[in-house]
Amino acid sequence: MSTVDESFLVGLVGDGVLPSLTPPMHEAEADAHGVRYLYRPLDLSRLSYTPEQIGPLLRAAGDLGFNALNITHPCKQLVLDELDEVSEDAARLGAVNTVLLRDGRFIGHNTDFSGFAAALAEGLPGAALDRVVLLGAGGAGAAVSYATLAAGAAELTIVDLDAARAVERAATLRGFFPRSRVTAADTAELPELLTAATGFIHATPVGMHQHPGIPVEASLLRPELWVADVVYRPLDTELVIAARALGCRVLDGGFMAVGQAADAFALITGLDPDRQRMREHFLRLIRSGR
Repeated sequence: MSTVDESFLVGLVGDGVLPSLTPPMHEAEADAHGVRYLYRPLDLSRLSYTPEQIGPLLRAAGDLGFNALNITHPCKQLVLDELDEVSEDAARLGAVNTVLLRDGRFIGHNTDFSGFAAALAEGLPGAALDRVVLLGAGGAGAAVSYATLAAGAAELTIVDLDAARAVERAATLRGFFPRSRVTAADTAELPELLTAATGFIHATPVGMHQHPGIPVEASLLRPELWVADVVYRPLDTELVIAARALGCRVLDGGFMAVGQAADAFALITGLDPDRQRMREHFLRLIRSGR
């Protein structure tokens, strides 16, 4: 038996969360630190909760002694109204993926953006951030764009099939990063944009097992361009394979997956995770078909 001060009880809230690799990554890292840590997926559909019931679910978790919850689709925005405190970055992003339960209070953070920032620094050290093109202005794109500008990008162009969404995201980011040039562009402009870009980030579902394909023609890539993909199932997407074959520096989606998990682990436990160890465990999970 243990109390909330002696061990950690953590949950992952969202739809279809059972295949997530975050729980086993957290538990393995806790084992390495000699810490008792139990992480359970809390799938909304299996619990017969609607996304709008995130508030009652949070309070139930508090009553049951949970230390923290990770939050994923479709609750990252809905949870905001249920929190007592939100970190500045999470408030700017309008999304929370980690909630700490402390003395009856709910405190929200976002490790999606910090996870990508860590991934960029670790996986592409010294990457030129002069002119970066981002494809995708949805949830992942919002976190990635914020992280890229926070890392010092001088110019960021956001491209999305939903042109209005790209324009809105660019306008929001300009308010946060006035020293950077942030613009929106149409998908038809991608070939020209990539010709002058120093980096390309892909943040759409294209390339996932359920959405196979490559988001841009491989002929638009060139060795001088670094390429980052947020998709990690599969880890070697068609984009990653094509970019590597051309000699591009490549950041696969596993770096962001591990980065956000490591940052959440640090927030929850107060411990310093070994990111390389977590990535190695992540790669073993992927190879095993998890």
